[in-house]
Amino acid sequence: MEKQVSFQYPSAARNIGRPEFIAMMAMIQALQALAFTALLPALGIIAIDLQITEPNQRQLLVSVFLISSGLSALLPGTISDRFGRKPVLLSFMAMFIAINCVSAFVRDFHVLLLLRGLLGVASSGLTVLPLAIIRDRYDGVGMAKLQSIVAMLFMAVPTFAPGLGFVLMQLAGWRVIFLAIAALALVAMGWYFFRLEETLPPERRRVTHSRELLGNVGVVLTNRASIGYVIGMALIFGGHFGFINSSQQLLGEHFGAGSAYPMILGAMAATMALVSLANSAIVERYGTRRIGHFAIFCHLAASVGQLVLAYIPGETLLQFVLLMSANMCLLIMVFINFTAIALQPFGHFAGTAASVQSFFRLVLGAGLGGLIGQAYDGTPQPLAQALVVVGLLTLALVLYSEHGRLFHRHVAHKAAT
Repeated sequence: MEKQVSFQYPSAARNIGRPEFIAMMAMIQALQALAFTALLPALGIIAIDLQITEPNQRQLLVSVFLISSGLSALLPGTISDRFGRKPVLLSFMAMFIAINCVSAFVRDFHVLLLLRGLLGVASSGLTVLPLAIIRDRYDGVGMAKLQSIVAMLFMAVPTFAPGLGFVLMQLAGWRVIFLAIAALALVAMGWYFFRLEETLPPERRRVTHSRELLGNVGVVLTNRASIGYVIGMALIFGGHFGFINSSQQLLGEHFGAGSAYPMILGAMAATMALVSLANSAIVERYGTRRIGHFAIFCHLAASVGQLVLAYIPGETLLQFVLLMSANMCLLIMVFINFTAIALQPFGHFAGTAASVQSFFRLVLGAGLGGLIGQAYDGTPQPLAQALVVVGLLTLALVLYSEHGRLFHRHVAHKAAT
């Protein structure tokens, strides 16, 4: 159910409808995905232009960005609980635009890595704050249903971003990719500024001192109903990031996809968008826990299939793509439903909770993904091994949060105070 607030919206923002709200949140969140998926087809060319000699070193342009985004994820939500969502999100968006513009003119690989780290800091606000804004207005299954639709639109970006990056690189070089991302971010910033009201009015804001902030972080991390889902999401994302980091080498080089790599990766991402739509249609009927638990078991089964094929000589590109696409679809089901479950106990400081949870999801996930990517040895075996391990660990963590009981409709956990 959408929450009602008593303050007056600006006249331009008062008329914003649910479809526009969904599209706006999706576009803002998608900017982070765009910041690294559009660059994937250009990693090989960047490595040559910036004189990178170690083949796996190109992956750092992705992993540094993601790890930095996770490390800074504690900031935006916590600050927005005090000052409101709108000024904080606009500040992070402005920073995101400026860094992308500067990155287009860099000539040194280490300087570019530094800028990728700073871009990760900026993108953390674009990831965390839309979740807090949605949580300001929606709760429980309603939040999960809306987040499913947002995620569907969000996943449309990885569908076309590698192809867009490839086309831009062919037409004008890899540097123009950064300028295109900055231009799209500027459009999203203007849309948000003029059309969406502040969702956290002054009477609901929290003056959070350092001791209280640490206390809130402690509450989030010690809430049993939530923490298993948070760390589980981080592990599943780690497996996914491991694939993203090595995808250009794995698909383009090992399986011989070559220039078809962006289209194949885009097609794989398109299946995730379809699953997001399906999740939004069934979540009210079956509930977030039933769907999320089902997704974990299926993820583990698909990962075991990938492990078996990885050790059989002659695995084909089609076999790998089909099973990896299945795992990517299950990842998005896990993300949507686990996010709704994990945020449920923290309505009164949703910004802090979203920040803490995003911190763990991205830091642990990106760090693990970086390790998996660096373990790439010219075969899909390290990735398949990692996917099985993270699936087993995530299942154990969910069992911990649910006291050993799976597939139930709902457990009324006491809200954190």
